[in-house]
Amino acid sequence: MGLRDAITAVSPVRADSAQPRIIAAAATGIVEFIERCGGDVDQIFGNAGIAPELAGATTLKLRLADFCTLFEEASRRTRHDNFGLWFGNQFKPRDLGLWGYAAISAPTLGAGLENLVGLFRYHQDSSTMRLIEGHDGLVRLEYQIEAPGILSRRQDAELSLGMFLNVVRECCGPGWAPEEVHFEHPEPIDSDEHERAFGAPVFFAQPTNALVFRPDILSRPMPGCDLTLMTIMRSCLIELSQVGDRPLDLLDSVRNAVRSRLPRGYPTIEAIAADLRVSTSSIQRALAAQGIQFKELVEATRRDLAMAYLGQRHLPLTEIALLLGYSELSAFSRAMRRWTGVSPRRVRERLHAR
Repeated sequence: MGLRDAITAVSPVRADSAQPRIIAAAATGIVEFIERCGGDVDQIFGNAGIAPELAGATTLKLRLADFCTLFEEASRRTRHDNFGLWFGNQFKPRDLGLWGYAAISAPTLGAGLENLVGLFRYHQDSSTMRLIEGHDGLVRLEYQIEAPGILSRRQDAELSLGMFLNVVRECCGPGWAPEEVHFEHPEPIDSDEHERAFGAPVFFAQPTNALVFRPDILSRPMPGCDLTLMTIMRSCLIELSQVGDRPLDLLDSVRNAVRSRLPRGYPTIEAIAADLRVSTSSIQRALAAQGIQFKELVEATRRDLAMAYLGQRHLPLTEIALLLGYSELSAFSRAMRRWTGVSPRRVRERLHAR
C-alpha cells in the first residue's frame, strides 16, 4: 500500500442513514434529572417514544430524533427552559460509556478530543464534529446535527457542549472555561444562565455549535491516561457499530483482539486464541481461507492503526509506537518507511495537509 492509498483508506466517512441513531449512554442519568426537576418520567418518555429503562444503556442505540424529542419534552414538561444546559453541565465524561472512556484515557487532552472527534461517527449518526484551529489562533470544537428532519434540537446542542466542556475540565480542572461558546439557535430568554454554566461569553444564532479555546491546553496530560483502556474502548466502539450491519466473522474478531493486545506488545496467535476462546487451528484455517498468514494480519492491523493514529495531531509519536506494540520509536519509524517510504512525521504532515 502506497502513502496515497493509505491516506485514502482512513479518510473520515460521515455515517448517514434513514433513521440516524445515537448510543443511549448519552442519556445516562436523565430519569433522575427529570425527577429532580419535578417532571413526570413516564409521560415525558412516552411522548418521546422511548422506554425509560433504555436511557443510559452503553451498547444500545436510540433514534436520534427520539433522543432530541426526549430532551425537548423534558424541558417543556418540567418548565425548565434550560433543561439541556444544566443536564449537560452535570454530566460526567465516564457516563458517555465507550466513547467517553476513549477520550479520558488518552495521554493528552488533545489526543482525547481527537478521539472524541475520530470516533464520533460510531457514537452518533447524521451529525458532524470537528476540532479545528481558526485564523485567530483559537481552537474550535464544533458540533452539529445534520439530519434535515430534526429541527427542534436546541436542548441537544446545549447538553452536548456541556458534556464536551466536562471532558476538558476532566483534564484542566472544574474552574476551566473556554474563551467563547457558540450556539446555532437563537438567544433564549434566560441566556445569562448559559454564561454562568460555561463561565464564558455565549453567542447565539451562529453557523454551528462550538467551544472556542486557546490551543496551549491541548498538550496537557490526561490524569486518567491508560493506553490499554483507550485501545480497548476504541475497538469495542467500532465493533459495536458493525453489529447492525453484519455478524462478525472469526477474522474480524481476530483483528479486534489484535488491536486490543498491541499496546502490550506483539501478540502471538496463541494469546489471541486464548482471548477469543477458540483453538489456534481454527484461526489458522480462517486465515488460510483468505490466503494470509497471522503475521500479515498483524502487520496490516498495525499499518491501518498507524494511519489512524497519525491523523491525530496531538498524539505523540512515542505513544503511537507503544499503541502499536513497538518497544521503541525507531522500530515504528522503520515499519512506517517500509509501508509508505517516508517517516511517520512526514506521513502526519501529508495527512494534515490533505
